Amino acid sequence: MEIASSGVEKLQQAINESSYIVFFGGAGVSTESGIPDFRSQDGLYNQKYKYPPEEIVSHTFLVHKTEEFYEFYKDKMLAPDAKPNAAHYKLAELEKAGKLKAVITQNIDGLHQAAGSKEVLELHGSVLRNYCSKCGKRFDSTDDDVYAGVKYIQAAPGVPKCDECGGTVRPDVVLYEEGLDNFVISRTIEHISKADMLIIGGTSLVVYPAASFINYFNGKHLAVLNMASTGRDSQADIVIHDKIGEVLSKIEV
Repeated sequence: MEIASSGVEKLQQAINESSYIVFFGGAGVSTESGIPDFRSQDGLYNQKYKYPPEEIVSHTFLVHKTEEFYEFYKDKMLAPDAKPNAAHYKLAELEKAGKLKAVITQNIDGLHQAAGSKEVLELHGSVLRNYCSKCGKRFDSTDDDVYAGVKYIQAAPGVPKCDECGGTVRPDVVLYEEGLDNFVISRTIEHISKADMLIIGGTSLVVYPAASFINYFNGKHLAVLNMASTGRDSQADIVIHDKIGEVLSKIEV
């Protein structure tokens, strides 16, 4: 399906006349990089597992069924071979040009930073950061290897253990039943409230409290770029239902 040129033209015009753009994105931004989303027809929530994925990625499941958690986590939540796509690169380009002030993402894959974005607020943490739940030792990216922490988790037989104290090493991601980071929340609200344009992309806007931060937007242009309809479509002045990478690749900076 060819993207309607009128929608892209409206998006381009809004970007041209905006000076404080904020991007709010979700799993759909990374699907073009080969990382599955959660709620689409082929998403993780529609695949068959012994336990529902929503239950597996919860704090309770991590604590009480730790081996099963890591079996799923290693198999489905890590994608060290994934590369940024056109959407990631265009957002980094917009930031470099001074147009885009922040990327706020629900994703945990680190692809925005890999594409060159600097102001990235990760609402749900990152698989690139890991820590021992007992002594606090970090197992993160290094200067030589951005996936050093991921590789430590992957290389561990079963549950990854700290090489110093033997405690369980867990990903620095926000699981169900866990709260968001207060600093990330405050920065997110600050950016969205200052924005004259908010681009919502690749998210169904059904995960809370993340989706509630959209309510702080009082700017001029609200754009929704998503394959399926969202609860914000009726409030947006630009709505494009298509692949976000293909849409943003048509934008000139």
